[in-house]
Amino acid sequence: MRAVWIVVFVLGLFSTPLLADPPMTTLRIEVKNLAGRPVERASVVVRFVQGRSVAKFGKKIRVNWETRTSMEGVAKVPPLPQGEIMIQVIAKGYQTFGGKFEVEEPAKTIEIKLNPPQPQYSVHE
Repeated sequence: MRAVWIVVFVLGLFSTPLLADPPMTTLRIEVKNLAGRPVERASVVVRFVQGRSVAKFGKKIRVNWETRTSMEGVAKVPPLPQGEIMIQVIAKGYQTFGGKFEVEEPAKTIEIKLNPPQPQYSVHE
């Protein structure tokens, strides 16, 4: 009987870190133009790239999010795993933005400035 309790105790010690939730970050993305004005209705795609193993997250934790900015140019993403994330912002009348960011805090605000479209290039001019 004593051996059974020892086995249960040892398994309990080793299984607790495996079942613990990974550290999460609540993300707030502010999208503005070069003049500092908010860009509304911009499409924001957030993808978890690297950090803890995605296979260890289980099926309950999402690693991809798609949302749009509000009238204030803000997109809020629910808690996501800490590590490296990729953000892509697509807005009508602006160049598409894409970049990787490192998130290690419980809450983080990322400000993204969108450039206006460049003039079309032609070899014939």
